[in-house]
Amino acid sequence: MRKPFLRFELFCFCFILFTCAFAQNAPPKEANKREAHLVELITLENTIKLDIRYATDNNFVGKTVYPEARAFLQKPAAKALVRVHKKLKKQGLGLLIFDGYRPWAITKLFWEVTPEDKRKFVANPEKGSKHNRGCAVDLSIYDLKTGRQIDMPSGYDEFTERASPDYKGGTVEQTANRDLLRKLMENEGFTVNPNEWWHFDYKKWEDYAIYDISFAEAAKEK
Repeated sequence: MRKPFLRFELFCFCFILFTCAFAQNAPPKEANKREAHLVELITLENTIKLDIRYATDNNFVGKTVYPEARAFLQKPAAKALVRVHKKLKKQGLGLLIFDGYRPWAITKLFWEVTPEDKRKFVANPEKGSKHNRGCAVDLSIYDLKTGRQIDMPSGYDEFTERASPDYKGGTVEQTANRDLLRKLMENEGFTVNPNEWWHFDYKKWEDYAIYDISFAEAAKEK
């Protein structure tokens, strides 16, 4: 009489393990969220410059994690970003994009490879990232004539105090450049990340779900 019960216990144990494993490898589910309407930035404005570091090995992971160098955002955020770019063009400048929409699986990878004392710079996959929602962008400014990024207080994905949008130790020029970016982005509905001068979240990001679709799938969104 004991054996059937043992088999039932074993079944329950295996089911729990399977459920936990599945949960760890899938994005969190949220109810009543908008469907993705991701737009590729360069289709709206081809003078926006891309420097998609995660499509190269020049990033904090040290290896390529994106199959393509592409940047997508939800349509309202993308249009707002284009308005920022056009304002910069009047000053001989333009936006330089490091990252936009990021599949949830990549957020999970970042969390796993980041030391615990640096995890304030990456999103916890249990909660997801605003990048996963298509409402966050990592960016800087470049000179239209030279094609080079203008000077900022820190490099992109530099996990130090210099990355803070309120860091006081930069040069006058670095601080002015960083603050110009922040002012223009905030005027268009973006909010700067408290730890990263380059990371901005678009308003109403919470309306969107956490996505784990590929760039190829994102390009098909209408």
